[in-house]
Amino acid sequence: MWIATSEHTRAIDRRTTEEFGIPASVLMERAGLAVFDVLKEMLPEGGRITVFSGKGNNGGDAFVTARAALDAGFKVDSLVAADEADLSRDCALQLRIAQAHGLVPIFRSDARWDRKIEQLGGQDLIIDGLLGIGGKSAVRGSVKEAIEAINRSGVPVLAIDVPSGIDADTGEELGESVWALRTVTFGLPKPYLFEGIGLEHAGYWTVHEIGIPAVLLAGATNAILVDKDWVGCMMPERMRSAHKGDAGAVLIVAGSDAYRGAAVLSAIAAIRSGAGTVTVAAIPSVCAAVAAQVPEAILLVLPERDGHVDPAGAELVLGVNKVHAAVFGPGLGQGDDVQEFLARIWANWHRPCVVDADALNAVSSGVRLPDTEWILTPHPGEMSRLLQLSIAEIQSDRFQTVQHAAERFGGTVLLKGAYSVAAHPGQPIRVNSNGNPGLATGGTGDVLSGVLGTLLAQDLPPFCAAAVGAYWHGAAGDRCAEEIGPIGFSAGDVARTLPQARAKIIKCCHAH
Repeated sequence: MWIATSEHTRAIDRRTTEEFGIPASVLMERAGLAVFDVLKEMLPEGGRITVFSGKGNNGGDAFVTARAALDAGFKVDSLVAADEADLSRDCALQLRIAQAHGLVPIFRSDARWDRKIEQLGGQDLIIDGLLGIGGKSAVRGSVKEAIEAINRSGVPVLAIDVPSGIDADTGEELGESVWALRTVTFGLPKPYLFEGIGLEHAGYWTVHEIGIPAVLLAGATNAILVDKDWVGCMMPERMRSAHKGDAGAVLIVAGSDAYRGAAVLSAIAAIRSGAGTVTVAAIPSVCAAVAAQVPEAILLVLPERDGHVDPAGAELVLGVNKVHAAVFGPGLGQGDDVQEFLARIWANWHRPCVVDADALNAVSSGVRLPDTEWILTPHPGEMSRLLQLSIAEIQSDRFQTVQHAAERFGGTVLLKGAYSVAAHPGQPIRVNSNGNPGLATGGTGDVLSGVLGTLLAQDLPPFCAAAVGAYWHGAAGDRCAEEIGPIGFSAGDVARTLPQARAKIIKCCHAH
């Protein structure tokens, strides 16, 4: 499913009317009724609701919802954060229709507005139709007042298209924004659902097509949502006659005295994601930890200097012949020795690789990336060092940030976090659609690097591997949340769950 910016969404609406003859008022009617369907799910026994309307099309959607709720027997208060003369044409039309059904709007200039605002806490649900996708400047006046009252009320909120006060294209907050429990958006998902404050304030969200022609929804944008069907079809298959040499040989260069577990987790993940062979190149203490916990791994013992790898170990790594892909960085540590070690390897490395963790820090310090295909896997802190931007700047527009990083470094970049985002020069970005907050624990990034290493070793192109690996990793985390609990499962649990997650993804693909 494509992800649409506000500009693209407006273009779809315009083409729907101009090319397919579907009036804007009809789309507004369908949108309002789609919101009403969700309202009925949230309040199946009816109840008291307040519907906030703005002066634009979002307000028109809200009037349709209010009218439908009134017809269904709900007790409806209609608060309009504008004067009647300021309403857009389509919004005013929907207001007149709703009034014919008995809706009594209360405008901001009405003396009853203040009293109704203060009584919001007694309602069962609030419908937010104040602002739509066009909001770009800081909220003010009666809209700001309404948003503050909504959030202060403690009443659950159902937002129409976008929680008011959120920039639909970046997820940034425009001074104040509604914190919704549910959001119904139309046509296609919007960027705010996956980044910034928007991903939190949208709550649980659904997309309704509202009769927009399918050909318009299928038009390419600059971002696409990765789903189970696509991932299942992209996952490497294994022939019945396959042997371990056909399943990919992964080399993991990781670990230090202080971070021995990083190499362990990456190795387990590579094996659990189906690598034919896994070789761990590390200092003696790390190799000992891997030998104790991952007996399937092959060990390449590297020389040590002060708890980290000695740069002389680069020759040993370059001497490994049977390698299809490598993982560099988890737990390697930082410092001049590590940087020199990686620089020596990468100057002569020509196989696909994952550059993660401390290897990313080496890149930030000026170590040149290898002349080959690779995936960079920064979290926001590592990305801030790579691009010399603050974390706040990165998180304020993750789509643009990851695209910029891909173009700057010239390859695939996977920006980790809630809804991890993958980018490659000249391609629409791919946005992951699963995962959960339980994955916010130490070591899960090391697990992801092992998965990505295996996918590269099995000949998946880096951009596809990044998107498939992020989804597979998220699916394993979701399975852990279901079977163990939403918080408290470990990175090791995620690694061990990878085969079951893969089976579930493949089964879904084959079912289609």
